[in-house]
Amino acid sequence: MTEPIPGPAGLPFIGNAKEVDLTNSGPDLSRLADTYGPIFKLRLGGADRVFINNVELMNEVIDEKRFDKIISSTALHIREGVHDGLFTAHSDEPNWGLAHRILMPAFGPLAIRSMFDEMHDIASQLVSKWARFGPKERIDVSADFTRLTLDSIALCAMDTRFNSFYRDELHPFVKAMNDFLVESGRRSQRPAVANYFMSSKFKADIEVMQNVAQEVVQERRANPVDKKDLLNAMLHGKDPQSGKGLDDQGIQNNMITFLIAGHETTAGLLSFLYYNLLKNPAAYRSLQEEVDKVVGRGPVTVEHISKLPYVEACLRETLRLTSTIPGFSLGIRHDNPNDTEIIGGKYEIKRGQVMQTVLAKIQRDPAVFGDDAEEFKPERMLEENFKKLPKGAWKPFGNGARACIGRAFAWQEATLTVALLMQNFNFRLDDPSYQLQIKSTLTIKPKDFYMHAQLRDHIDPIQLEKSLYVSSEPKTSHKDDKIHAAASAAKEKKPMTILYGSNAGTCEALAQALARTASSRGYLAQVDTLDSAVGKVPSNQPVVIICSSYEGQPPDNAAHFVEWLEKLNDSKKLEGVKYAVFGCGNRDWVSTFHRIPKLLHETFGKNGATKIADMGSSDVAQGDTFGDFDKWQDEQFWSGLGETGEAEEESGIDVEIDTGSRRSTLRQDVKEAIVLSNELLTVEGEPEKRHIVLQLPTGMEYKVGDYLAVLPLNNRHNIKRVLKWAALPWDAMITIQAGANTTLPTGHPLSAIDVLGAYVELGQPATKKNIAKIAASCDDEKDKKKILDLAGKNFEMEVQAKRRSPLDILEEYPSAKLQLGDFLAMLPPMRIRQYSISSSPLADPTKATITYGVLDAPSKSTGDKRFLGVASNYLSYVSEGDRIHVAVKPCHGGFHPPKDIENTPAIMICAGTGLAPFRGFIEERSTQLKAGRKLAPALLFVGCGHPEKDKLFSAEFAQWENDGIVKLFYAFSKAKDQSKGVRHVQDQAFRNGGKVYVCGSSAVGEGVAQMAKKIYEDGCDRAGKSVSEEEVESWFQGIKNERYSSDVFA
Repeated sequence: MTEPIPGPAGLPFIGNAKEVDLTNSGPDLSRLADTYGPIFKLRLGGADRVFINNVELMNEVIDEKRFDKIISSTALHIREGVHDGLFTAHSDEPNWGLAHRILMPAFGPLAIRSMFDEMHDIASQLVSKWARFGPKERIDVSADFTRLTLDSIALCAMDTRFNSFYRDELHPFVKAMNDFLVESGRRSQRPAVANYFMSSKFKADIEVMQNVAQEVVQERRANPVDKKDLLNAMLHGKDPQSGKGLDDQGIQNNMITFLIAGHETTAGLLSFLYYNLLKNPAAYRSLQEEVDKVVGRGPVTVEHISKLPYVEACLRETLRLTSTIPGFSLGIRHDNPNDTEIIGGKYEIKRGQVMQTVLAKIQRDPAVFGDDAEEFKPERMLEENFKKLPKGAWKPFGNGARACIGRAFAWQEATLTVALLMQNFNFRLDDPSYQLQIKSTLTIKPKDFYMHAQLRDHIDPIQLEKSLYVSSEPKTSHKDDKIHAAASAAKEKKPMTILYGSNAGTCEALAQALARTASSRGYLAQVDTLDSAVGKVPSNQPVVIICSSYEGQPPDNAAHFVEWLEKLNDSKKLEGVKYAVFGCGNRDWVSTFHRIPKLLHETFGKNGATKIADMGSSDVAQGDTFGDFDKWQDEQFWSGLGETGEAEEESGIDVEIDTGSRRSTLRQDVKEAIVLSNELLTVEGEPEKRHIVLQLPTGMEYKVGDYLAVLPLNNRHNIKRVLKWAALPWDAMITIQAGANTTLPTGHPLSAIDVLGAYVELGQPATKKNIAKIAASCDDEKDKKKILDLAGKNFEMEVQAKRRSPLDILEEYPSAKLQLGDFLAMLPPMRIRQYSISSSPLADPTKATITYGVLDAPSKSTGDKRFLGVASNYLSYVSEGDRIHVAVKPCHGGFHPPKDIENTPAIMICAGTGLAPFRGFIEERSTQLKAGRKLAPALLFVGCGHPEKDKLFSAEFAQWENDGIVKLFYAFSKAKDQSKGVRHVQDQAFRNGGKVYVCGSSAVGEGVAQMAKKIYEDGCDRAGKSVSEEEVESWFQGIKNERYSSDVFA
């Protein structure tokens, strides 16, 4: 008995057109698959269209005895330009079979192998270009890979050079082709009558492509060459069945087809590959090691291509996660006698009905690839594992007879390119926090993806060009050393390298502060990210490393450096390097506290480097990171360098003040979201908790469990305090001189309000050095002594515990005459703040919500002031229509709902605004249940104060419980009689089975962890098995991120 195919209800006339953004349908189709399951139906363009989303159904629909490829949507409009070429021909058209049989030998192994030298020629042009660019140049990855693949297919297929790497303007054919593809996609979204009136440019582009193809054919006929390329195969090849050949129009159609399909997909593959490698340092390092082992320093040859299994696995895994063709259309075969077919045992497919395969879901099916199906793991695509995959699990090249005929061409080209690039360059992201965005045309590519290429082994571009063709050992170039030496001599300062790893900006601020101090001690310090130093740690100068850990993992801009360092394997390759490490961490993550700084410190030593000082460290939970850093410098680092004398007066920042004009400066890194609502959730008199709904910027996507990073502005009251102290008017302009060691903008006027509001942290507690600097500016000896006392034995009590900022001290002691530049130099840069997203994209992918508490408490430093949380107060004042700067930060670890929603129960435990991510979890379950999905049980344990005062979203959660989506349990700390005598959520919560999620303060996280361990220990006791504390801890660590996931905040 059949069942209706699920799907959203449509609207009159337009059907489900509003459900899918046809310019970039991938995210919407994935959302609908998550909502409705392995199959759903949409009414688009007046016809029902079925979407296939898992491997089980895919295995059925790729049965070529029942189903075949259908030309639909964008492909139908591409057909207007290339007619019955291989890609756009209907399967029952004679010319498809004719061309297919003639061209199959031209794409055979020997034919493809013979094209290697031409591929190498074009790939070498790319390598030379990037080498000449240098490491500072930002590379547009997709654009350059498109030039590469287009020139390669043109040269190999028809002996034509577009010379894309040597032109500012694209060849007319290329421009016409690009415009044609874009317009084909647009025409599939417009009604036919609109396309009729918008055809002139479309037809003109087709004419340009056909004319160029015709000229190439005529030129080859007039001047034949003895070359086994695709053009000769089409000109002279005969069909083994009929003995016929292709006519000139058929040749032209297929030439254009090869140029379109042959460059778009491979360019996308290479672009996505480099995104994956740069986001996964272990895979990056393994791939580069394989290239080094197989190819070495000599030229890449055709014999190497088949000896790079890990490169092949990386390419396969990239296509699994981001198939450059998002899917293909299928329908009942023209020669199938049945007018209907049943799939999945219950879903009816009618003749003429289009089935669209959604490869983004099929190739990430957790039933085949496991719960880590979303992760980039090339090992699963090594040959032995790849052969075990179900037949429908990996189909980026299409299916059966209609699969891509040029797969072997693309594979050889991609493998060669990767080998050449990884042999000669180290790469790093231009923006380490970049998250993948998609640009969709006929195929998909990364959008706004940039990286930097640094030549390996100090080879210069001239030496590189020789090594591309002639085996040679690398010669060390001393050019950079000479330049740096000349600069140092000119300034009479010693060189120093300061490398940082930082996501939130704290370690970068420490690095800039150290650079200023180093300048006062006679050093010329170069500050850069750790990733910039992969394979080139200098040995002729002190190297200082300042780095943090994030859940035990390196920061985004240090991941490749850490991976490289770990693979040195005690090789003594760092002999001669003198180093020092300072680490930042949060003790609330006990098991991974300072893991990365410790690893850096120890691994440098194991590989022959000499430490300058013992590792310094700071616990950010204590709130005096900058003071800890100053103390480490004074007591260990400078003395370890042999610097025993007093430093010169530490330089501040040279500032020019201009009160005559005003200009606004915009922030970067984040995008604008629009505030739709900002709701107060608690009653008057209770600590304020709020809920903001945001309209996300176009292209920004998230998953349940992710974070929204907010770039805040300082409270206007605190800005006013600074202006009052500095005696500046509201419209004052300041210019920070270029060359200053600072993260602030330099060299042009900025509004003082912009600098103080958007660029610096005004509430950061003062360090001992800050206090000494303030005291030195004081001309009242009594006040000076009082200020210096703050840095003495009472520092922890009077400054750290009370979070007394430099501004607090300056206001308290007006006799201090600190310069504005010195004040700004004390302030770390403004940091982003991360909030758990409290909504699900399945409910509405264009909106995201955050739920947060507003920090507004009496200042500990003085009773007449308030301590205002920077981001929470900033957010509390925004209202409908305001724009704020945000970015999605993916959740690391397992803090996402179970993949198998039908069979894996979920236990969620939280307190206060720790409820935020679980609101998203439950909203997602609600959307899935409404779409007809079956759900495993879910239990939610919530800790709050009082049921009538701060029970967040009480009506919404009550409705969800009534609908059977979740079972609720509350613990009221101020009304325990209404929660069965229980005050704390951890006492209410733990049960066996399912997957456990915890969100709240560190106290909540620790309390739940202890309760989990106690339950395990009690269970072992009841079973007659005695376990030690170490065994209990080992068990707990073993279930983390698999059955137990936490998101704990300070």
